[in-house]
Amino acid sequence: MKGLFITVEGIDGAGKSTHVRWLHDYFVGRGREVVTTREPGGTPLGEALRALLLDSDHPMHPETEALLMFAARREHLARVVVPALGKGAVVVSDRFTDATFAYQGGGRGVALAKLEALEKIVQDELQPDLTLLFDLPLAVARERASKTRSPDRFEREHVEFFERVRTGYMERMRAQPKRFRLVDATRSVAEVDQELERILTGLELA
Repeated sequence: MKGLFITVEGIDGAGKSTHVRWLHDYFVGRGREVVTTREPGGTPLGEALRALLLDSDHPMHPETEALLMFAARREHLARVVVPALGKGAVVVSDRFTDATFAYQGGGRGVALAKLEALEKIVQDELQPDLTLLFDLPLAVARERASKTRSPDRFEREHVEFFERVRTGYMERMRAQPKRFRLVDATRSVAEVDQELERILTGLELA
């Protein structure tokens, strides 16, 4: 079987982590080898960069932030994603490059041309086979996120930042519509899982 690369995107509080676990179980139940991972992170170096990006209280230039994201991604691709796909596994990643376009591009204002150049350097032509974009109103997302953990450096941003992030995701989806599926994350976990199963039916055999 060919490898399958699925990414899960959306603002914090959209329920991505819950449904990454569901995706893992879905494909394992169909006899597939599954690798679940996350960005930034997924490797020892990537996790160290994640801590720097999410937990640091030090000011960081937006382009520095973007460069660190792509540095973690290069390692992630080389050590985890590409080898797993080469073995025919299903790779499910909690965030990938679309998040950089949304957060550093939309949220921080880094020029999209610069992000596109870094994307080409780091991943060449590789793109996910499917991107599930979990979307819900900002007020709902922030309320959910506040109940689960202490906010990281991004989650402490103001509402306007997340409005730009959400817009950035929508623009990315409009630019590459074939691989995106928009998921209404306001619904119950069971209802979302039912939609995911409809989306995925037959996909792993493509």
